[in-house]
Amino acid sequence: MPAVRESTLDHACLIVHGPDQPGLVAAVTALITRNEGNIVTLDQYSDNPEGGAFFQRVVFHRAGLSAALPDIRADIAATLEPYGMEWRLTDQSIPKRMAILASTSDHCLLELLWRHRRGELPVTIPMVVSNHTNVADDVRSFGIPFFHVPSQGPDKSTAEARILELLRDNVDFVVLARYMQILSDDFLRDVAAPVINIHHSFLPAFIGAAPYRKAHERGVKLIGATSHYVTKDLDEGPIIEQDVVRVSHADTAADLQRRGSDVERAVLARAVTWHAEDRVIRHGNHTIVFP
Repeated sequence: MPAVRESTLDHACLIVHGPDQPGLVAAVTALITRNEGNIVTLDQYSDNPEGGAFFQRVVFHRAGLSAALPDIRADIAATLEPYGMEWRLTDQSIPKRMAILASTSDHCLLELLWRHRRGELPVTIPMVVSNHTNVADDVRSFGIPFFHVPSQGPDKSTAEARILELLRDNVDFVVLARYMQILSDDFLRDVAAPVINIHHSFLPAFIGAAPYRKAHERGVKLIGATSHYVTKDLDEGPIIEQDVVRVSHADTAADLQRRGSDVERAVLARAVTWHAEDRVIRHGNHTIVFP
């Protein structure tokens, strides 16, 4: 059972999205009030007030929240159903369970483990799974279970089946911390949880091996990273976060790779944090990210 986060004890987060229309804000705030909740933060966005989409994130405090959640959920359903809204309600004191998939590169993996140990990531990490063993000792030094699942050759079905066996009923979302394997459509369907990826922003201009060398050869002036949700369309899922850093002709390919790694781990850490704090709403193939 995930540990309770004292700073968010009795705090709930309500995410609402659907067709924009008059009365939504009043309906949501009224239902929180009649359920003895006190609003802590409220953020909302409409992409078009005339027939567009409405998005809202509300964090509220309610003494004895755990016992009251069934009644609150029933009231939310009855209130928002006439508006045709989608919603989810989470207890913010219970961190999400985040599994990490990694390969040989360790910068993104260690960044997440380090931030988690410092209490900067509101998650638990039940496991790290890798198709290599070079990161095993580092992972175990953080007190995190490590599992080696080899994945070689064009047929990944055996490896994916083993990973699914490990993940099933044990995680709320999965992070690919430079996991250098393409996940099949069947895996993404069967994992039944969001999957977040990180990659350098040279795609598609510098696809394949040695992207930083290729970028250096082209004399790029900006390098960056993108974190996004994984879909069956490779590297085309909804983007959560991006960042760039300026480089110059004086930087070598090794300099670009080093600086690119710094951006990658920072971007991934922000994306993971925002997802874990229910700040991201997926809408089609893009996202609404509340600060």
